Parts: sequence; C-alpha cells; structure tokens
Amino acid sequence: MTMLTVEAYPASSLSFRRTSVGRTGLHRLFAAAIVSDQFRETLLREPQSALANGYLGQPFALTDQEKTIIESVRAKTLTDLAQKVNQALKNI
Repeated sequence: MTMLTVEAYPASSLSFRRTSVGRTGLHRLFAAAIVSDQFRETLLREPQSALANGYLGQPFALTDQEKTIIESVRAKTLTDLAQKVNQALKNI
C-alpha cells in the first residue's frame, strides 16, 4: 500500500523555500568547507581556485553573482565568510 502525504506551508515559508532551493550550490560549497580542512583553507585563501576545482571532482552550481561575491569577499574564518556572503546576497 502506498501512502501519499501532502505538506502545507504558509505563504511566507513558501517564499523562503524558493530562495533556499535556489541556493543549493552555496549550501554545497559551505558544506564542503565544513567537512574538509583543505578545501576550507583554499576557499579562504584562494577562492577562485576553490570554485574552479570544486570539491571531490564536483563543481558548484553557483550563479555569476554568487561566484563574484565569494571571489571578492575576504575573510579569515568560515564563519566570517558565511556572514559576509549572506550580507552581500541580501543587498542584491
């Protein structure tokens, strides 16, 4: 027997979900930086190289704006990078 479930979300959470789904590449980028010290250090020191090489042979699906932001932000820690990228994305 197959069971079908329907998830209901208020309108305000639907707009958040659309934005969230559109940021899958960023989610993957930061997840890779969390689990890999080497990737994190490359991302912080040489963001262009980190984006060009991807992680474990997989590129990141980022928009041109996201790439530009990540390549231009300077941060010493992953937390600082995430905060600065988040702030920059809010301003576009």
